[in-house]
Formats: sequence, C-alpha cells, structure tokens
Amino acid sequence: MGTVGLAPGLSRKLKKVLECRTDSPEVVASLNTLSTFYNENTPQARRNLRSTIEKRSLQINLDFLRASQAAQLALDRIEDEVNSLADCCDRIAKALSSCSASTGDIINTTERLKQELEVTTQKQEIVSYFLRDYQLSPQEINALRDEELNENFFKALSHVQEIHANCKILLRTHHQRAGLELMDMMAMYQEGAYERLCRWVQAECRKLGDTDNPEVSELLKTAVRCLKERPVLFKYCAEEVANMRHNALFRRFISALTRGGPGGMPRPIEVHAHDPLRYVGDMLGWLHQALASERELVLALLDPDALIDTGSAANRFSKNLENDFGKIEADLTFVLDRIFEGVCRPFKVRVEQVLQSQPSLIISYKLSNMLEFYCYTISDLLGRETALCNTLWALKDAAQKTFFEILKSRGEKLLRYPPLVAVDLSPPPAVREGVSVLLEIIETYNSMMVPASGKKPAFDPVISALLDPIIQMCEQAAEAHKSKGAGHSSRRGRMSSDSGQLSKSAVDAILSNNNSATFSQNIEAPSKIFLINCLCAIQQPLLGHEVAADYVKKLGMMIDNHVHVFVEKEVDTILRRCGLSMKMHHFYNSLNKDTTVGAPLAELEDTTPASLSECLKAFFGFILGSGSSLPEFEQIQVPKLRSDACIQVARSLADAYELIYNAIMDPKNSYPDPKSLARHPPDQIRTILGI
Repeated sequence: MGTVGLAPGLSRKLKKVLECRTDSPEVVASLNTLSTFYNENTPQARRNLRSTIEKRSLQINLDFLRASQAAQLALDRIEDEVNSLADCCDRIAKALSSCSASTGDIINTTERLKQELEVTTQKQEIVSYFLRDYQLSPQEINALRDEELNENFFKALSHVQEIHANCKILLRTHHQRAGLELMDMMAMYQEGAYERLCRWVQAECRKLGDTDNPEVSELLKTAVRCLKERPVLFKYCAEEVANMRHNALFRRFISALTRGGPGGMPRPIEVHAHDPLRYVGDMLGWLHQALASERELVLALLDPDALIDTGSAANRFSKNLENDFGKIEADLTFVLDRIFEGVCRPFKVRVEQVLQSQPSLIISYKLSNMLEFYCYTISDLLGRETALCNTLWALKDAAQKTFFEILKSRGEKLLRYPPLVAVDLSPPPAVREGVSVLLEIIETYNSMMVPASGKKPAFDPVISALLDPIIQMCEQAAEAHKSKGAGHSSRRGRMSSDSGQLSKSAVDAILSNNNSATFSQNIEAPSKIFLINCLCAIQQPLLGHEVAADYVKKLGMMIDNHVHVFVEKEVDTILRRCGLSMKMHHFYNSLNKDTTVGAPLAELEDTTPASLSECLKAFFGFILGSGSSLPEFEQIQVPKLRSDACIQVARSLADAYELIYNAIMDPKNSYPDPKSLARHPPDQIRTILGI
C-alpha cells in the first residue's frame, strides 16, 4: 500500500513541532504562567487560547497604567518646579553679568598686586636662604665665643663648616668676591673655635689622670671627633691623654704591687713574691685587665663608632667625617703604647728577678707558657710593635732560655756522673725521675691556655732536651758495665788457660774452645738488656700521650734495633758454643752457588761428616738437654718484649738448623749418610722450640 505524502507546509510545521524542546527553561516558564489562567482543556478553550492570552496581556497593561498614574502626576509637578528654577537662574546670570562689568577694574588691580606679592615673597625667601647658608646668627657667634662649651657650640661649629663648604660653590659663580670674603670670615671663626676647643679638650684630658677609672662624657667624645678635622690639634690632645694615663697607670701599678687595693683588698701582689707562678700571673693579669680598661677608655675618645647619639648637631657633624679605620687603629696603638710604656721596666725587673732566683724546672716551663699566652693575648689588643709587647716577648724568650738551661745543666750532670748498672739490670732512678718530670710537663702542656691568634709551641724540643741526655747516660752506663765485664773476663780467661792442658772429648773440646765467646756474650748481654730496660722504662709511660707520639715511635725503633742486635749476638753465641758459627758461611755458599763450582761440603775440612756430627750432637744436646736450655732473658723487665726476644732466638736457631739440614741433605755435598748425621727434621726442631 502506497504512502500518502503530507503537504509541504504541514510537513514543516510538524517537523518544527517535533524538533521543539519542551524541557527548555523558557518553555517551562511559559507553561507555568499559562497554568495560572488556563483552567479547562476543552476544544473551545483551545480554539480561544490566542484570544485568551491577548486578553490576559491587555489586562496586565491596564493594571500597570493604573499603578503608575500617581508617579506620572508627581513627575509633572517636578517638571513645573524645574522650569521655575531655570527662570530664576536666568535672572541671576543677568544680574552677575551686569556686576562683572562694573567690577573688572578691581579684579585687574587685585591680580597685579598678587603677582607683586609673589615676587616679593620669593626675594624674601632667597635672602633668608642666603643668610642661613652664608651667615652666622648672633646666637651662634656667641656660642662659639662663650667660655662654656655645650651643644650650641657644636651646632655653630657645624654650621661654620657648612658655610665654608657653600662658599666653595659660590666661588664657581660670578659672586667670587662675596665668596672670598665669607670664606675669610668663616675661617676666622673656625680657627678660633678649634683653638678654644683644643684648650678645653686638653683641660678635660688632664682630669682623666686624676681617677683610676674615669668616665668619658658624651660632650668630650663629640669634641674629640670635631678635633679630628685638625690632625695637629688632635695629636696634641692624644699626647695629653697618653701622658696623663701613663702617669696614672704607673702609680696604680706600683700601688697594686706594694699597697694593694682600697682597705688592703685585694692584697699587694708582692705578698706572693715567694710563689713565682702566682706572682708573675698576678702581674700579667693586672696588666691585661688594665689594658682592657685603658683600651675601652681610649677607644671611647678616638673611635668615631664609640660616639653614641648626642643630638642632631653631633649627627650632622659625624656625617662630614670619613671613617678611616686604619688611622684610628694607628692612633689607638700610639696612645696605648705610650700609656703602658711606664710599667714595662718595673714589670721586667720583677720577672727577671724571678727567673734569676733559679725556679724549678716545672715552674720555669709554666712561666714560659704563661708569658707566651699573654704575649699573643696582649699583642691582639695592643699591637705587636709596642714597648709592652716587646718586653713580654723578651721575657718569654728569657723564661724559655732559663727552662732549657735547667734541662741542659740537668743533662750535663747526668752525663758527668753516670750511675752504676744494678744487679737486676733495672733502670737507674734518674730514668724514673726524668720520665716523671716529663709526664708532669706534658700535663702542663696539655692544660696550657692557647690564645685565639696563637697555637701551642712545639713540644719535641722539650722531649729531646729532657730525654736525650738520659738515654746517653744509660748508654754510657751500659758501655762502662761492658768494659768492666771485659776486664773480669780477660782475667778469668788467663786463669783458665794456666790451669793445664788436659785431654777432652770432641764435644767437650768444642764447648771449651768457645768459653771465651760465652764470656763475651755474658759481658755484652747485660749491657744490652740494661739499655732495653731503660728505653722501655722511658717508652711505656709515654704511650697514649699524643705530644710524645713521634718520640715514642723513635724509642720503639731503638728498642727493636737493640733487641735485634741482642738476639743476633745471642744466636751467634749459641752456634759458636756448638761449633757451628764458623761453618755457617759454608752452608750459605753451598745453597747459593752453582753445583759445578767448588768441592762438596763433605770434603771440606770444616764441614767433614765427623766434625759436623760432633757439632750437631752439641747443638741437639743444647736444644734437647735438660741441663742446658735456651736463654729466657729473665732480666728483661717487659714481659712481652722478653717473650718476643725468646721467640726470635728460637726462630733464628730453627732457621739456622734448617739451612744446615738442607745443605746436608743436598746430594751435591756428598754426605754418605745424611739422615744419620741430621737425625731431626726442621719441623721437629721447630716443634721442640715451640714456634
């Protein structure tokens, strides 16, 4: 069945209706409004919908007109009143126009007078500015010439300087004559004011010497700052301050030494003259405290930064000065050097008397450290190239020289009279005393005060100066003991040689032929053990002290060297007693040379099987026998060192036997029955020796 097409107009309307969105806010709002007056959904109501809406719109407009009728009437009344006001303004404008024509001459005259007043006012201001910038007021002139100095004086002096500077600008214009005249006038005022200021400052500075701890007034600080503009006058005032405080400080120092403080407290420093440390320390502490107070006083006078705000005039004046820190430091050092110059001699004389009174070694060392500390501390405050610092450094060198001279005389005395070696080979009392003194010095060194700008002095020279003579003394004592033992052994050797020539067995002959070597060993071994004991007695207490670490290491090397030499001689003595010492070089050569060169060891006279067999029997008897045993070095007082020496001897003997064993077992040496000759392998010997 065919589809019937719709009319184009109807199709468009239908499409438009279908495409219309019913959920839009406009449609929803329209429908809500429509629901207020569209009550029945009948065909008749739908046909009359347009007319109903139009009637509704017409009714709304009629309601609006009725509601706005009162406002329309009010606006009509306002329009009538505005029209009446406009008529009044027109009448007033006509009246003003007639009045303006009649008063024009008065207005012109007023404008002319106003312009003349402005010109006169400008001239008056120019004259007042000129008078302010180029003239002093009568009050300022009186302030510069009055006898009493106050804040007004410095205000006037500051103004004079400003005028003088302004005149320099005036000279660059066509008013040069006026500028020169004003400059001459201001220079006269300025010079007179500075001379008066200098006299006043000198008088005030003289008063500073009357009291021990004077207070610097703000007015005096300001005056000194002003005088910096005149270096010559400022130098006069600085010298006056230095002289006054120089005399005052000298009196205070002598009073502190002899009379003490007010009422006897604190007590006079010289009361403790019997105690060098406290005596010198009190003097140094007094000088340091005095230097701090004097520096504060002089700094308040000379340093611009020490000036606290004293008013606008002082501030204006300070802005005209340059802060030359280097110049201030030079002036400060000059004044303080002059102040403390007077106390140098009495202080130096008293310290030299202390050093000449032959203080003990510890006291002299503490004095040296104390003086060095104050040398750096006072140099930081006063400067290095000053009289007091030069005195302190000279006294420090003298104290150090005294300390080292005591050490030197102590060492010379020890070397002049070396002690006898004790029977038990223990260190002499001088060693313990020296180490005890050194430990006390180390404690002093560790607790010494170190200034911020300095560092601790080198301690190695002290250790060397104290311990080197002790070590030399021990070496001399050991050498004397060895020489004494050699004399006894030579007499004993002559007595044994004269006792007769008897037939002996081969082993006895070997042992008897080496008696002299045994005696020489007995002579040298005690001296070596004595030296080792002395060095250990010095080294052991110094362990753990950082300042002595290098010297402890040096002592350790010396001990190791003596032990090594001692062990070598002991091993050589044992081999010599067994008859093997003179044969060892044959065994070395045998193992190191070519097999084709030289005869076998069995054919050499010194290393024949029979000779070697007797020597090895003696060696085995020494190692294995109950009557003879390895040396235990019981007289070495350090257990670890004693144990190490025994182990080294055993190891050296085992190495020597291993060398002999390898040479015997070597076929090139042509020993007929090597295993019967060397019955014990090296490992067995090492086990027996306990290594």
